[in-house]
Amino acid sequence: MKKIIEEVLEVEEKVGLELKQARNEASEMRLAAEKEVAERVNSANIQARELIQSTVEDAKTEAERYREEKLRDAEQGKEAFLSENAGKIDGLIDDIAGIVLSGGGERESD
Repeated sequence: MKKIIEEVLEVEEKVGLELKQARNEASEMRLAAEKEVAERVNSANIQARELIQSTVEDAKTEAERYREEKLRDAEQGKEAFLSENAGKIDGLIDDIAGIVLSGGGERESD
């Protein structure tokens, strides 16, 4: 009977050691998996940040190009307007100058 008890205690001790070793291995595997997940998440965050930054830079470049194009168009439109209406503008300036010089531009004081 004593021998059976000793064998049972010995088996329990071995099982206890094996369970402890299995728990340690499981813990190491869990930590390794968590580390890998954290590294992948970090890598994905870096890639997302780079993609967003690149997209923002592209949008800024495109917006600046569009702005420059519209400014050029407006400048060309202004030049065309002034060129097409140069005679009318000169006429208006002459009329205004004539009015001012003839005294028609004076106001009566109240």
